[in-house]
Amino acid sequence: MAFTAADVKNLREMTGVGMMDCKKALTAADGNMDKAVEWLREKGLAASQKKAGRIAAEGMAYAAVIDGTGVVVEVNSETDFVAKNEKFVDFVKGVAKTVADCKPADLDALMQCKYAGTELTVQEQQQEMVLVIGENIRVRRFSFFADGFCVPYNHAGGKIGVLVKLEVSDGIDATEIGKDVAMQIAALNPRFWDKSQVTQDVLDHEKHIMLVQMSNDPKMASKPDAVKEKIVMGKLNKFYSENCLLQQEFVKDGSMSVEKYIASAAKTLGGTVKFSDAVRFAKGEGIEKKQENFAEEIAKQLGK
Repeated sequence: MAFTAADVKNLREMTGVGMMDCKKALTAADGNMDKAVEWLREKGLAASQKKAGRIAAEGMAYAAVIDGTGVVVEVNSETDFVAKNEKFVDFVKGVAKTVADCKPADLDALMQCKYAGTELTVQEQQQEMVLVIGENIRVRRFSFFADGFCVPYNHAGGKIGVLVKLEVSDGIDATEIGKDVAMQIAALNPRFWDKSQVTQDVLDHEKHIMLVQMSNDPKMASKPDAVKEKIVMGKLNKFYSENCLLQQEFVKDGSMSVEKYIASAAKTLGGTVKFSDAVRFAKGEGIEKKQENFAEEIAKQLGK
């Protein structure tokens, strides 16, 4: 399977590896992107696969606690200019309020709910916003926690919205703890919340990558399999600390993990706090925006 210069560029963006090595990887993988990433990892050139998340769509991710329900929503617009429009922001907050009020089962159900404070459905209110603002606007997704101690965090005016759910004892106020954890999630976007969530197939895959890396390293290749296995187990702890929230180094204090920070901060407050769940929305993740040539677009509008 052939590959293009764009494929090389995409692979470089996904892995952070140089262009020439990306070309070699795609050649070795016969143009298959997943196999090319695997090839780079086996050579020790790529630390881990980064999902190709070219964030292109504009809009807003918004988290809030409304009447005791934790809510996070994403609503998309065509331009960043509209995303900062007061009417658009109010619409997003209204969608969040509707989620808290209706607790819909899915997006289709949400679109048929009465938009908060009106007799219109969310679908109809969305259509009204399109007419008022003059841009395509779309409610994309939502999530909510109906119970637990919820803490919202909004980053960079709607670029990222995070909602954290905690289990709290003795009536303590864990807002600061929740916010610190939410900021950690916003910044590092962990793959898992806890190492217990890492599935066996993921572990087997990581072990395979590590063993192949060692076999490609002249200093390691000759070591006995038992020694290699011990080294792999040690490296898995690093995998946990990089990919699992509770085992990650706490950004605000590198001397402890997030899990230890939560326990320590809760003890100071005179109670216990346990991380339960979280949701992280980054606006436009996974949506590719159509790339237009600006000069060509102007020429089109002038009828040339």
